[in-house]
Amino acid sequence: MTPSDASGNRWSDLDRPPLNAAALRRGLVRPGGLWTSLDVVQRTGSTNTDLAGSGGDEGAVLVAEEQSAGRGRLDRTWTAPPRSGLFFSVRLTPGPGVPAGRWGWLPLLAGVATATALSRAAGVDTALKWPNDLLVTVDGAERKTGGILAERAGDSVVVGIGLNVSLRADELPVPAAGSLALAGAKVLDRDPLLRAVLRSLEEWYESWRAAGGDPAGCRLQEAYTAGCATLGRSVRAELPGGRELVGEAVAVDGDGRLVLATADGVQEPVGAGDIVHLRPAGA
Repeated sequence: MTPSDASGNRWSDLDRPPLNAAALRRGLVRPGGLWTSLDVVQRTGSTNTDLAGSGGDEGAVLVAEEQSAGRGRLDRTWTAPPRSGLFFSVRLTPGPGVPAGRWGWLPLLAGVATATALSRAAGVDTALKWPNDLLVTVDGAERKTGGILAERAGDSVVVGIGLNVSLRADELPVPAAGSLALAGAKVLDRDPLLRAVLRSLEEWYESWRAAGGDPAGCRLQEAYTAGCATLGRSVRAELPGGRELVGEAVAVDGDGRLVLATADGVQEPVGAGDIVHLRPAGA
């Protein structure tokens, strides 16, 4: 093997083998199922940007082994070494049976689906930070190991999921980040992890769509509330326009908003913004 072909050779990093696109398609793309196509690219700027601009059918899945311009909420960047995580986007088209006002539940639904899948497939307790961060425990502290970004694309929503799988401590982009490896996951093979997440996402999405997008009717609201680490905590909401709101997070309402109980006795829903956990639950 020469240096020039090392980076693209499947044996160049035995600890981080490439995804098997053909096997993933065989296991996930089937007649009557949600997933209609699955492509794996070696490198791209952003799978969300690529999928949103490509058009195509519902159920398209685009996976990148590496993203050079991965994006999170509030235009934050998402960087990780090649093949160290799962970086993928899916196209969902809820259709006329789901009112557009309920589409805002899709990133929360993706969070529930991903956390459920990781608990089953990797043996890692994964919590949700409102609205769409995935938290694991590393050395007794909560660390962000994944995030979700949903963007409208015509009559569809492109949902992007980024998940740190095998990152080592010296590879973390910021001290507050984590990975499944650092959280003691039993499984770090990305193929079965991706299958588990996509199957869980299909199950939750079809249930939500069959209920007309009603989060209570399909028990999505109940599941999100049960897995949300933000509830019961004192938090600071950094809102658009520079406004801040401090209070106890007491509920997630039917519109997916976080309800804060402030010191003056008012309960105020927050639909957008950055949430900072000020102290652990029950402290």
